[in-house]
Amino acid sequence: MSEAVNPMADERAAVRPVMAAFDFDGTLTRSDTLLPFLRRLLGLPTLLWVLFICSPWLVAYVLRLVSNHRAKAVLLHAALAGRSVADVERCAQAFVLEYLPQQWRPWGLQQLVQHQQAGHRCVLVTASTSPYMHLVGASLGVDAVLCTEMEVVDGRYTGRLATANCHGEEKVARLKAWLTQAYGAAPDHQPEVHAYGDTKGDWPMLRLAQQAWYREKPGTTMKLSRE
Repeated sequence: MSEAVNPMADERAAVRPVMAAFDFDGTLTRSDTLLPFLRRLLGLPTLLWVLFICSPWLVAYVLRLVSNHRAKAVLLHAALAGRSVADVERCAQAFVLEYLPQQWRPWGLQQLVQHQQAGHRCVLVTASTSPYMHLVGASLGVDAVLCTEMEVVDGRYTGRLATANCHGEEKVARLKAWLTQAYGAAPDHQPEVHAYGDTKGDWPMLRLAQQAWYREKPGTTMKLSRE
């Protein structure tokens, strides 16, 4: 005798929401955006000086002697400490309007637009930093931006990170917190997660997803764990 079908269960399954999580640099853009932003903010001579004084930490990161978090924290402190939020925001607005339109990766942007047109919630989950990423999110019309936040006191950047660098497992932690806030903690309320990335730092987030794309190709947890 066949089992009875629960029509309400089928209805709930049919209307399960979908949300899409996108890495930013290299996924929606053609390349990294932090250094181009800092060049616009600081000017090339000052940026070169900042890179020079940070070079011991940057070289140590390349040699895997210090973490990505530490090297990035040193660089951002040297670049942003003491700068007014208003001045940085003016630069960021010009950066988003004038620089980024030439940097979009067509496939990634197409995926984002298709999700939005389907009514799916879309979130940027990126190690890029808050002085420009929230403006990017507003320009793209996404539902949230989970990024590396910078500390602000009395209208100026202190140069300190207000959150952990949003990279690797931190992407998963931030995305899970957002999912709980947006959908609640009950397992049957969770959406189907689609995730997009292009580096090893995105693998933990891609493994969390039910549908994952790595460098524009469908990925699976098994494949990602082997690479």
